[in-house]
Amino acid sequence: MNIFAIVVFSALVVEFLVSTAADVLNLKSLKQDIPKTLTGVYQPDEYRQSQDYTRTRTRFGFVTGSFGLLVILLFWFTGGFNSLDQIVRSWGFGSIVNGLAYIGILLIGYELLTFPFGIYSTFVIEERFGFNRTTPLIFITDLIKGLVLAVMLGGPVLTGLLLLFEYGGDFAWLFCWLGITIYTIIMQFVAPVWLMPLFNKFTPMEPGELREAIQSYARSAGYAVKNIFVMDGSKRSTKANAFFTGFGRTRRIALFDTLIDKHNLAELVAILAHEIGHYKKKHLLQGMVLGIAHTGLIFYLFSVFLNSPGLYQAFYMEQSSLYTGFIFFGLLYAPVEMVLSSALNALSRRNEYQADRFAVETTSEGGILEEALKKLSADNLSNLTPHRLYVALNYSHPPLLQRVEAIRRHKNRNG
Repeated sequence: MNIFAIVVFSALVVEFLVSTAADVLNLKSLKQDIPKTLTGVYQPDEYRQSQDYTRTRTRFGFVTGSFGLLVILLFWFTGGFNSLDQIVRSWGFGSIVNGLAYIGILLIGYELLTFPFGIYSTFVIEERFGFNRTTPLIFITDLIKGLVLAVMLGGPVLTGLLLLFEYGGDFAWLFCWLGITIYTIIMQFVAPVWLMPLFNKFTPMEPGELREAIQSYARSAGYAVKNIFVMDGSKRSTKANAFFTGFGRTRRIALFDTLIDKHNLAELVAILAHEIGHYKKKHLLQGMVLGIAHTGLIFYLFSVFLNSPGLYQAFYMEQSSLYTGFIFFGLLYAPVEMVLSSALNALSRRNEYQADRFAVETTSEGGILEEALKKLSADNLSNLTPHRLYVALNYSHPPLLQRVEAIRRHKNRNG
């Protein structure tokens, strides 16, 4: 094994071991009693069910993670990457078509291998805990729609990247970065109107007490809101959520129908106040800027390692190529991605605290947000006592206990 192989192998194994250690610590941190601050979130039987859900999802995650690692290592050390490359090359197409075929086969193959896990997660685990409302027809239709979109949207993007790196010279990474940046910005306008409705129905909220309350609050917070939609989240799950999406005229607020069913008017306004807080604090713009910068870093580093013979030798390749370079660099970049992901999770959790404070400061009763968050956690069977390492690796939102304590501290400081 050369240095590239050692780095990739070590990264894969260490990531798996760290993730497993976090899972074990997370299970050990489950407490028999509900934290005093969160008394009333669960009834005793509901609390036991939430812990059972955590254990079940964690064990399932270990199985899927072990399987994924095993598949990659077997394919790698049996020369699968090279064998597939030789098959694709034998078809006699050019490098761009070869690249599309090679990457497409890998992605489809992995999807087929993991397909049973998706079925088990949806129709066994989520069904067992009362969350699933997805029918087999919806499940299959979603997969087909996802595949079609991947071909229609991902195919041209991948073609463009291969062409630019093939003929763009020393500044190919910069051209790719600019191209992906433009594409990302365009998709912010296109996705809410054309793509998201392919999977869910977005119905304009009818005039009434809730819409008037949302608009009244939005005006008081200095946020012009026109597009308020109700999304049929109950089509797939009983879990509830709300989110902002889009920019400019395509900007919209979407509330799951399950959220509306489970919360009173004041709680819904508090939840929307939190989401508006993200907008007012420019968290959405911040996320886009960081995402663009991250993409630039990836493309630059890829250009540095693209022509390194050792990278291809590490995977037993007889010939190097741009498209296999994409795959191998992705594996090589995994340690950097793990660190960056943890840092971005920490930033996201900080942003959630800021949005909570905004909601507390701009709604008439700060305690309403606390109650809304407790309901959301209970409805989703959230773990009330996650381990710090698990939170650092996996949580983009702070645990409920920390959010409630932060809300109360802020309320006490401000009388």
